[in-house]
Amino acid sequence: FQTDVEICLVGGSCKSPIERFWNGNNMIYILQKARHNEESDPVEESKPGDTSYASELLPKESSGPVALSVKRAKQLISLYTMVQNPNMSHLKTGELVVLPPLGIRCDGSDPEHTYWLGAEPLKAGKKITGINLYMITCDGPTADKSCFANLEELIKAHKTMHHSSIVMTKGSAQYELLRAAALEDTIVESKSNIYVDMTWNTVNKILETPPLTSAATLNITLEAGDPGSPVYQLYRELQFLLALAEGLKTGVTQWPEPLESESAVEQVQELLTDLKNKLDRFCISENENETEKIKCDTAAVDSSIKSVFSERGDLDFAEQLWCKMRSKCVSSYQELIECFTLVIKYLERGEIQPWIHQGSSSLLSKLIQQSYHGKIEVVSLSGITPIQMLLEIGLDKMKKDYVSFFIVKSGSCLLFQDYFISTSVDLQEQVHRVQKLHHMLEIMVSCTVLLQFKHENLFPLTQICMKYYKENPLNEKHVFQLPIRPAVVKKFCQNDDPEIWKVDISSGHGQKEVRTTWQVSTNPPVEHMTSNNTGLFSDSTVNGSSEERMYYVAMAKCSQVHFT
Repeated sequence: FQTDVEICLVGGSCKSPIERFWNGNNMIYILQKARHNEESDPVEESKPGDTSYASELLPKESSGPVALSVKRAKQLISLYTMVQNPNMSHLKTGELVVLPPLGIRCDGSDPEHTYWLGAEPLKAGKKITGINLYMITCDGPTADKSCFANLEELIKAHKTMHHSSIVMTKGSAQYELLRAAALEDTIVESKSNIYVDMTWNTVNKILETPPLTSAATLNITLEAGDPGSPVYQLYRELQFLLALAEGLKTGVTQWPEPLESESAVEQVQELLTDLKNKLDRFCISENENETEKIKCDTAAVDSSIKSVFSERGDLDFAEQLWCKMRSKCVSSYQELIECFTLVIKYLERGEIQPWIHQGSSSLLSKLIQQSYHGKIEVVSLSGITPIQMLLEIGLDKMKKDYVSFFIVKSGSCLLFQDYFISTSVDLQEQVHRVQKLHHMLEIMVSCTVLLQFKHENLFPLTQICMKYYKENPLNEKHVFQLPIRPAVVKKFCQNDDPEIWKVDISSGHGQKEVRTTWQVSTNPPVEHMTSNNTGLFSDSTVNGSSEERMYYVAMAKCSQVHFT
């Protein structure tokens, strides 16, 4: 009940802000300076069973977490330690309860630039036998690698502090692959975040390249719709589909501005006239030049991706119609009615008998099938019917596009694809599932083009994405993780500097294990570091060059206090 501090209990899906340095329990108390402009009592912010308190760590409006002075943090650590000490019975604290670990934000104002102090009870069964004390310091940023620690000196200091004769070292590094790939081809730009985490045993020197025996995990977060994406035109096609779905739901459709002088009605008329003149229901599949024309009208896919994703050559009449109406941008509800009126008239007169794919459930496909028998039902092109008709044929076309890629390019089986192409759910849910397919496509294309992924990696990545999206809604912030062979990313590790490089030096086992961690990172490892408190190296340069990678240097140490 200290009025100058506030406390938050972190656990579950909320990551600990010091998890890279301290693999404590699932739950941890975080103490920081109270923000007095808030009306709520800081003590009440930690409530058992309240799932909302994890968000208390996040900045409120523009303010971030506020740190305590190192002196104050040490006082609080002492209080925590006394409460957990079974020998302090004279304090009359009642029945001793083992508390979660404690982490305290510090302002780095001491000579060591301490930004975290922490404590964790040591237990033997239900009995508290001691306390693990942690200290995390940080300096930087600096490009001067001569300031970096020497591994032998770190090991020697650990052995001296903990009276250890045998130590183990474990390395880890993180490389941002997408940035490295983009540097090789500046045309490719993306908001994607693709990086690889590497871990290995036995470190030989500071900043060593991870060996090929490392364990490697690819982490992919991708936001669809980047104009630099090779499949951006397909994304725009999806956006038109989404606009139709929204119009069907709300009754108000946002029609795009016409991009060309030739209207969608004129394009549809040309398509119908061409079909009528040829008098061949299979002309699409037999005429290669026409197929190429359709491709040009509909695909607009960047040439750099054609080897990975290309427009199908088996577009049926309904799909061609969608391409004509989408690429020329139906710009009004009235224009949409005129387009479908033309089509229905040609079908009623028997002037065309277009080919369509089997299995299509759209209203237009049913009318085409009926036309084969010389009679079609009367359709009133009013209300939402025209919008629904266009949405249906667009859904059919885009489903086939995506499934074709996942089967042909990634070799994926149909384990989950029935879910993505199902017509047993309403149109809005079908559109949502097509969005998922597009997100998966952008992930696969990014990995194929930028990282030269082959089938051995594309296939399991596809399965991981499909499994996630069968069970979860669309989430472009989700991190998809794929274990890979280090050889796949060997050139990135050899040619680029890591975003994070860390070595853990440990000794002892179980409750007696102690660890020293040394880390460099391109971003501040401590979120509450401020620009006027970045340590000794903030103005450092090397040979006057500003192109050197700037690193923050952090160290975590622990010590043990035994009560018995």
